[in-house]
Amino acid sequence: MTRSRLPVGLVALALSLLAMPFAGLVFATDWRHFGFAHGDGSAVAVSLGLSLVALCLIVLLGTPLAWWLARHRMRGQWLIDALLLLALLTPPLAMGLLLATMFGPSGPAGSLLERAGLMLTNSAPAFVMAQFYAALPYYVLAARAAFEGVPRELEQVALTLGHSPARCFFRVSLPLSKLGLAAAVALAWVRALGEFGVVLIVAYYPQGIPVKLWTNLQDIGLSAVYPLLWVFFLVALPLPLGLGLAVRRKLA
Repeated sequence: MTRSRLPVGLVALALSLLAMPFAGLVFATDWRHFGFAHGDGSAVAVSLGLSLVALCLIVLLGTPLAWWLARHRMRGQWLIDALLLLALLTPPLAMGLLLATMFGPSGPAGSLLERAGLMLTNSAPAFVMAQFYAALPYYVLAARAAFEGVPRELEQVALTLGHSPARCFFRVSLPLSKLGLAAAVALAWVRALGEFGVVLIVAYYPQGIPVKLWTNLQDIGLSAVYPLLWVFFLVALPLPLGLGLAVRRKLA
């Protein structure tokens, strides 16, 4: 009896600890004077619009990379894996400094791009770049695991039946890995939308939700943070929740 109750008690404790911060937000919000600070609406628009652009770029470039890593083995591939892990594990502020060093006005790439009319500091392209670098490793690693779950024998059968590699990818590999890819998209979306450290360094302007939360806290106080926090959860959660429910229905 005691042994059977022990795991249940630990599970309940873990779930309670996870729920406590969100319960605290419910009780701390002043619902009678619920209102947004100046600029909150534009911050939401900036985060939603530019995060979608970053997500499209991540899926467009990250999906072929993930498939290639899942299906090819080469000498020195550990260097590619190390690069992905390095990008994943680099602290956000450090990544922001690295991007500013390379793509800032005095950086080797930034100076060339600035001559071409593209400014990658405190601009919409810089915001997208920051989110791209912050979320791409998460997407690639999750998508790679999804492609590795597809049996290679099915792809080989499609090739022997006369399908081209591209047709095999779109007719076999992609459909069979769509559940894992959906999870990868959801992870990249939340990671890009909530990125603070990298954006703070290279794209303080235009202000998105994370930076606006920080400025509201500094300039107005804690009470000004809660309404924007609620908006963040409302715009960040529908995509992963919808994809998660779809995955659960497929597996049921």
